[in-house]
Amino acid sequence: MHFIPENLDDYVVAHSEDEPELLQQLNRETNQKILQPRMLSGHYQGRLLSMISKLVNPKNILEIGTYTGYSALCLAEGMQASGQLHTIDINEELFDFQRKYFDKSGLGKHIIQHLGNALDIIPKLENTFDLVFIDADKENYSNYFNVVIDKLNPGGIILSDNVLWSGKVLESTFKKEDTSTPALIAYNALLKEDNRVETVMLPIRDGLTISRKI
Repeated sequence: MHFIPENLDDYVVAHSEDEPELLQQLNRETNQKILQPRMLSGHYQGRLLSMISKLVNPKNILEIGTYTGYSALCLAEGMQASGQLHTIDINEELFDFQRKYFDKSGLGKHIIQHLGNALDIIPKLENTFDLVFIDADKENYSNYFNVVIDKLNPGGIILSDNVLWSGKVLESTFKKEDTSTPALIAYNALLKEDNRVETVMLPIRDGLTISRKI
């Protein structure tokens, strides 16, 4: 979803950093072979994730929702040389696809894949984290926040994707089968009200929130 005119959006992308060649390949192969390619972070948001990670310079990163690995590779660009990126996904069919690109990047040994339910996996992780990216099932965003907040170092950053949900967060009534929209509305309120974090919401693509642990 574009919140500014498409020609102006094109100008913004054209005057931002180019998409690295490996990520171009990953982008193309995702669109050719994988279902729901719109889930990919893509060129512009990927460069934003990379820039934030470089500013934070995290030692350890946690990603909830790997998909084909595009966002993980963007986040890894800012990671310290001795750091680790832990990424969690429930879809075992994408595991080998992710690993292929992680290894091509030269950062493969620093990227640790976890397969299964993030709510079960996160409490078992021994690391604490400087940067967390939440981009998985929307119904569990609040649960992910609650399970990860104590593993986030002071001054650490949580990035939350899709927080505007194509503008549906402005709606007051929902279809019975729509569980994502009310969950995101509740999550956005949680970030605003929780005094452990300070939060800024950005109207970029489908909405990206930056929350800093106080």
